[in-house]
Amino acid sequence: MADRDKIVAFIDSYLGSKKIKDMSRNGLQAEGSAQVRKIAFGVSASLECIRRAADSGAEMLIVHHGLLWGGSVPFKGPLKAKLELLFKRGLTLCAWHLPLDSHPECGNNARLMKMLGAGGLKPFGFYEGVSVGFKGTFRKPVTIGDIAASLAIKLDAEPLCFRFGTEKIRTVGIVSGGAARMFEQAIEEGLDLYITGEVAEFVQELARETRSNFISAGHYNTEKPGVMALAKVLEKKFRVKTEFIDIPNPA
Repeated sequence: MADRDKIVAFIDSYLGSKKIKDMSRNGLQAEGSAQVRKIAFGVSASLECIRRAADSGAEMLIVHHGLLWGGSVPFKGPLKAKLELLFKRGLTLCAWHLPLDSHPECGNNARLMKMLGAGGLKPFGFYEGVSVGFKGTFRKPVTIGDIAASLAIKLDAEPLCFRFGTEKIRTVGIVSGGAARMFEQAIEEGLDLYITGEVAEFVQELARETRSNFISAGHYNTEKPGVMALAKVLEKKFRVKTEFIDIPNPA
């Protein structure tokens, strides 16, 4: 049994969330039970994710994409249904967005780098003056095909590849999620490959015109590693049970 507020305070400190400007309200978003035996984790606070988290017996749900973004909105429709379910089941909802992208140990981008075997990580992918991703190097060059195959297996993804640059990859930049526009930063830095979650219409021709390489592996899929890594941290710190609520999404 662990104290809800101590868990939230620990994560805020561990991820350094107070130092990062974000569209998301990071931290506690809906207050449930004060004591926590089990924490569920998910990528997005969908109604299905909330329902499955509550049915799993969890008292807390931690996600990457929460319910509170920017300004206030009316509590109606799907948002009303989500809040009603949270309060009815006594389920605390917490979210950490950019802090869970940029963390050097359990962040989405650091985990993706480790998954692919890249090292020598340095900050990359700047948003509002703050780096949210990483760039790294492979000790031995690898092919784009090998990288795509690894992403497909380890993320259960169907990577989309634009192969207009070198086939042998030594340097790579990664920013998970919807960061197609940061492709230009990778090109400017001369990286052999850029990996993100979503693709945009302009990317194919930009890759062709600049002889660059680009892979998208799905917004959802590239943002599973962070919450899963955070679960391991909290298991060890607070001796709580954890469960990842996987709701496959190819986008």
